[in-house]
Amino acid sequence: MDLWRVGSAVGGKVPDPPGRQAAVLAVLYGTGPRIIMTVKPGSMRIHAGEAAFPGGKRDPGDADLLDTALREAREEVGLRVGRAGVARVLEPVRTLNTGFVILPFLAWLPARPPLEAGPEVDRLLEMPLLPLLATLAPDPDPDGGRVRGAGAFQHGGTVIWGASARILEQLLPLAGPDGLT
Repeated sequence: MDLWRVGSAVGGKVPDPPGRQAAVLAVLYGTGPRIIMTVKPGSMRIHAGEAAFPGGKRDPGDADLLDTALREAREEVGLRVGRAGVARVLEPVRTLNTGFVILPFLAWLPARPPLEAGPEVDRLLEMPLLPLLATLAPDPDPDGGRVRGAGAFQHGGTVIWGASARILEQLLPLAGPDGLT
């Protein structure tokens, strides 16, 4: 798999998209590779029970959105990745319900990192990337027809949709020129 197929390199200046800002960290590990996501607790006011990447809104103390993604990954899943461990920045994704502009970052680690679900996480999802990408299907659209042409992915009984699915779609080129292998 070639990381250079997606996004752009994280250089000295991190993109700063306009709007309500948030950032996530999509983490791949191993030679498979596997991808790390979370399921939000059912008690949350927003996004309850949804699958998501570790991440959240930018805090005033964050130097940039990469700092946001790294801080949130530490808080949510106990992941300690430095700036040098982040390989790519993907295209921003706008949420439809909350109006956030999410800047996704991609890290690739050689082996499974130590992980521990924080209080904002019901459970961790660690899924083989290629089989997950192969489940791409039209989004069943739980928002009542507002989204056209959106995709969704499935792992076990978990549906990954919305902004998280749009971020995953950016990883489709990692499957190679001949599709998913």
